[in-house]
Amino acid sequence: MTAPLFSGRARRTVAALGAVSAGLLALSACANDKPTPLATVTVGTSSVSAEATCLPEGDAKELSAEQLEKCLSPDSKDIKSVDYRQGDTLRLGVEPEIVEDGKKWLAVAGTQSLGELTDNTYQSFRGMNPFATGGQGEGPSEVPVHIAQFGESGKPIAIWSFNLKRQ
Repeated sequence: MTAPLFSGRARRTVAALGAVSAGLLALSACANDKPTPLATVTVGTSSVSAEATCLPEGDAKELSAEQLEKCLSPDSKDIKSVDYRQGDTLRLGVEPEIVEDGKKWLAVAGTQSLGELTDNTYQSFRGMNPFATGGQGEGPSEVPVHIAQFGESGKPIAIWSFNLKRQ
């Protein structure tokens, strides 16, 4: 009969250290897949936050015209939504990283630009009607809201997308 080389407690300790080491190795492999900063849309007490839905491909520093067109199409089903009643206050917030190094952002609801390019991290829009059609019949039940980040060159470099649902 042979005696065990390690006690039960020592084996558990070695196994735990091995698991921690494997976890740290896996995390370090993902370090290059850094999440993008968040943008947040708030209406009343409801908020939704999301990472960028559109970023430049490959080594590009800005979005191509084709990418931009695809990003702004309202077909995406993975876009987060928030309910909106006419007269509500729409609040938009971005993390400070979005406006670092001379970058700015602009929000668009449907085809309406909301304000101007800004380097603030928060904007509020009271009583707007994003569903207005200019007298051309009933408006849509949903309107996309896009937050576009612009680099120093004035070209878009990222897009965050949300939907406002009419209530």
